[in-house]
Amino acid sequence: MGAPRKFDEETRARAVRMYEDRIREHGESMAAARRHVGALLDIKPATLRNWVEKSERPAVDRAPGSVSESEELKALRREVAELRRANDILRTASAFFGGGGGRPPTAVIVDYIDAHKDRFGVDPIARVLTEHGVAIAPSTYYAARKRGISAAILADAYTANALFDLWKTNRGVYGVRKLWLAARRAGHILGRDQVARLMRLTGIDGVVRGRRTTITTERDRDRPARHPDLIGRAWSRPTRPDQWWVADFTYCWTLSGFCYTAFCVDVYSRRILGWRVMTSKSTPLVSSVLEQALFTRRRSDFRFTATGLVHHSDAGSQYTSLAFTETLRASGIAGSIGSVGDALDNALMESAIGLYKTELIDRSPAFTGRAELERETAEWVHWYNTERLHSAIGYLPPTEYEHLYHQQTISTEAA
Repeated sequence: MGAPRKFDEETRARAVRMYEDRIREHGESMAAARRHVGALLDIKPATLRNWVEKSERPAVDRAPGSVSESEELKALRREVAELRRANDILRTASAFFGGGGGRPPTAVIVDYIDAHKDRFGVDPIARVLTEHGVAIAPSTYYAARKRGISAAILADAYTANALFDLWKTNRGVYGVRKLWLAARRAGHILGRDQVARLMRLTGIDGVVRGRRTTITTERDRDRPARHPDLIGRAWSRPTRPDQWWVADFTYCWTLSGFCYTAFCVDVYSRRILGWRVMTSKSTPLVSSVLEQALFTRRRSDFRFTATGLVHHSDAGSQYTSLAFTETLRASGIAGSIGSVGDALDNALMESAIGLYKTELIDRSPAFTGRAELERETAEWVHWYNTERLHSAIGYLPPTEYEHLYHQQTISTEAA
């Protein structure tokens, strides 16, 4: 079967929404917004441009005064960008300075400016810090840079800054062990104790997953027959990608009400193949995720076939519905459902959702609604698949782990 050439309407609409939100909230150029959203959703910028133009096509006539409104909009975007930059400066400065209260030493403030001047600029950092009680003039920073420091202190400072940037790049969730491994992957040959010391110096730490309460239910005797459990909790048995997929969804509270995020994950590589955010938890929430997962595989490999693939989930009504069962059957996928009221029968998916809650939902302020939650989920999924280190697969990102598998398969076939 040839690789599919068309994206589904939900993917198109989501890409256009994220593009428009990127321009509105970050003040980026249209090209930069297309590149950013395209990288997150694996869509070519030219394709996204066509979708955007198509969505804007009806709006041909411009109302009188649109030029002034456009200028006002640009000014508002600049103001929002300034506020976001100030917020980022305060957040990174708080993490860099650590606790203790009072004004940090000038040397520490100078080190912070050194670490972030390429991102924010010296003058904006000095202005924001001074406005919030950490007074320092740009001239003080430049004078401090002219004074000589020892090579050891300089090397330590650069290493600490590199670790902080690496920690921040990975969404601020890594503890000592994963940050140490991530640093080695990035070419920094450091000891684990050294990483721990520099993490204390910069005031950073990893997130800790809290206890989750699982509400179990009793079996409904009147429910129709459902798929058997083909997995049996043997999560370590898969020997290749697309042998077992697991799926589930979770709720997320927003200021506009509850939303629901569904995922489909490959058990072998831990890669998230499909996801969707909706305001209802009906069957389309989970069926569209399955269709997206199939599209992801067919798009990257035209030889992909779902024959022999097992889809495992819990006994929720969405996964036992006739519509979803028919979707599995039409795709040639064997359904598998764990026992009722036992979260361990879908433990791997529970773990993935736990990471989603710990690394994104619980660490963020209240989301305004579905659109913002969708954007942030797209960012997290992209990082989760392409950069996050997973202990279950040898501290590698899922896409890299799959690539290694395919390289080894090609080498074996050629031998």
